[in-house]
Parts: sequence; structure tokens; C-alpha cells
Amino acid sequence: MDRSTAPPQQKNQPSRKGKRAWRKNVDVSEVQEGLELVRVEVIKGGIIAEKSSDALFTLDATGSTTIQKSYNKVHKPLRADQILAQRSAVPAIDSRKRSGITDGVVEPGNKRRKSNGVNPQEYERLKLRAYGSEAVTKDIIKADGIPKHDPWAEHNVEVQDPRFSYLEKAKPVRAPNSLSEAPISLLGSAKAMPAVAKPRPGTSYNPAFEEWDRLLTEEGNKEVAAETKRRQVAKAEEVELARITAAQNERDDLLTEDESAWEGIESEYEGAEWLKKRRPERKTPAERNKVNRRKEAERQVKRDAERKRRTQQALQIKAIAQQMHAQDTTKNMALATVGDSSEEEIDDRVLRRRKLGKNALPAKPLELVLPDELQDSLRLLKPEGNLLGDRFRNLMVRGKIESRKPISQPKKARRTYTEKWTYKDFTVSA
Repeated sequence: MDRSTAPPQQKNQPSRKGKRAWRKNVDVSEVQEGLELVRVEVIKGGIIAEKSSDALFTLDATGSTTIQKSYNKVHKPLRADQILAQRSAVPAIDSRKRSGITDGVVEPGNKRRKSNGVNPQEYERLKLRAYGSEAVTKDIIKADGIPKHDPWAEHNVEVQDPRFSYLEKAKPVRAPNSLSEAPISLLGSAKAMPAVAKPRPGTSYNPAFEEWDRLLTEEGNKEVAAETKRRQVAKAEEVELARITAAQNERDDLLTEDESAWEGIESEYEGAEWLKKRRPERKTPAERNKVNRRKEAERQVKRDAERKRRTQQALQIKAIAQQMHAQDTTKNMALATVGDSSEEEIDDRVLRRRKLGKNALPAKPLELVLPDELQDSLRLLKPEGNLLGDRFRNLMVRGKIESRKPISQPKKARRTYTEKWTYKDFTVSA
């Protein structure tokens, strides 16, 4: 009979009727295998049958990056799919019809609106910003003049361990003296330069003809004056070069005449009169004493005049005090006028002679539209200028920062390694 079609049967075991055969003929191999399997599972972390599904299985929601990369190499996405995958920050237009008259601002219908037109999430965010929250202290910079962190403040200095007294102590950070001084304006007129200067009417994209013509004439005169000065400097350089060349030729002629003296022909510069002219005679002691007495008399006259002037000033001290008070009043009025000159046009291209630092300020670009560049439409305008460059130059003109050259190739620091002997300078305490 085939085993696959036979009825189920029990495992054949010898007779267990006798008392001696009760333990001898009992088959416990399955129990032993089960106990061994349970011991192995306990060693590996616990019995599997007693664990929940969350402890045994994990849900992979991201997928394998390796498989995704290998798939993308073979199956590249279409350009249309890439365009459709891009999500815009602007919500889609809701095509659902609405009844009634709105304020012109159409919001999606899937958002719940408030009576004032602001959704609840935005209302809560604005309320937290207005009345203070963690976002206020984290994102908003306080403008009360008290910084949260002062880099020049004196921090608590750590006490050095006496065992390492031979090491050099760290120097404290000190604020520069210029930090407490007011910035110095570099304008030639000594006026206060505003942070954002008022633009001239002639620099507009569609200026009035009078303003534009005045600005064009001024800039043209400046360029003509600069070109005239450049030509004068070039002409002066040519004259100087010609003078140097003539002096060099004259020196060559003198050398030639000196060489001719060796051949028995004496030049006009080798005579006694020429030597006497080039080397004057020395003064006698009587003549030197006479010169010293004359200089001492001159110094005495100057000292007497200075003493007399100081005596007159002491007698007229009240008049001098009134004069100084009048000068201070005039100076204060001039400073007030300078402070109120924000409405006037300030030319920040005219600077003072003394620079702030070693390098000169970068030249301001010419803000002028030529006749062939004037456009009658905003679509035809070309972007010009650089706000960052203008702001950076404004800070330098106002004296906030000094002018520096851009370092394209920084120099590497040359380091010299030496062995210090200060670690040997110590004493062993008894």
C-alpha cells in the first residue's frame, strides 16, 4: 500500500506495560529538541513565539537607495515626469464657483477661512510672533542696542594648574581703541553721509530732460577736465624725461673730457678756478664765532617776542574767552547744518586727501544713461549696477570699514619649528 494514501498511524513503540519499561522505552527526543531550540532563542534575544509582530517585522517606507540608483541608471525618467514632479510654492487656482462679492483675493476652497480672511494656522503663527515665543528669540534680532553676546566682554579666566606653571598664559581678548570712537567720514565736504543716499533725478530710467541734460553736461565737463589733466601730466613727464636725457648726455661729455686729460689735453673743468669754485675755502674760527653770535641774537629776539605775546594774551584773557565762545557757536551751527544736509545732493566721489588705510577707495561707477541708451519701456531696460558693491563702498565712505584689496592668491604662512627649552625650567617641590 502506498505511504501517501495510508491512514495516519502512531509511532511504533515497544510495550510500556511493565514498570521497568516506563522510563526505559519512553521516547523524549522531540521534547529535548524543543527545549534546545527554546534555549537557543533565549540566548539570541527571546522566544520568537512570545514576541509581537512589531518586534519581529519592520515596515520599509523609504526603499533601498542602491536599488533606486541602479534602476535609474537603466530606466531614466522622462522630462515630462520631471516637470510634473516639481511642486510650486504657489497653490493651484481653485475653479469652484463662488457666490457673492469677495475682496479680490481668491483662496482655495479646501481651507477653512476666518472672518478676517486669515486661516487659523497663520493666525496662531502671527500671534506667537507678536506676543513672544521661542520663534521670536530664535529668529528675530533685538534692536534695543544690547547685544546678546559681546565678543569683547571679559569672560571668567580659568585658574591655571600650578603643575603647569611653566606654560605661557593665554592673553585676554581686548577691544580695540577705535571701537569707542565715532567713524570718520571720507567726504571732501566733511558732511555726514547717509546710509542710503538720495539718488539724483537725472539717473532715473525715464528722467526729465532738464535734469538729464544738466547731469550729462556736468559729467562731460568732468571728463574733459580729467582728460586735460592727464595730457598735462603726460607732457610734464615728457619734459622731465627730456631733461634727464640731456643731463645724461652732458655727463657723458664730461666723462669724455676727463678721459682726454690722460692723453695730454686738459679740459676747462680741470683748471684752478673750477676747483676753487667747487670746493670753497673753510671759515676761520673768528668767522664761525661771528655766525654763532648772530644766530644766538636771532633766537633771543624770537624768545622776547614770544614772551611779549604771552603777556598780552594774559591781559586780554576775557576777550579771548569771548572769541572762543563765538568760534564754538559758529562750529556748532556748521555741524547742525551738516547734520541737516540729508536733503541736499552729496557727491561721494569727491573725497578728502587723507585716506583711511593704505589703499584708495574704489571709484564709483558712472550713473548716467547716454542718449542712445534711453528706453521708453521697462521691458527694454538692461539690469545695471550692483547693490552689494554700492553698499560696500558706502560703508567705506562713511568710515565704517577700511578699504582693502581683494586677495586672489593668499600667501601661505612660513612656519619655523624650533624646540623650546622652557619645559626644563621647573623646580621639584620637596
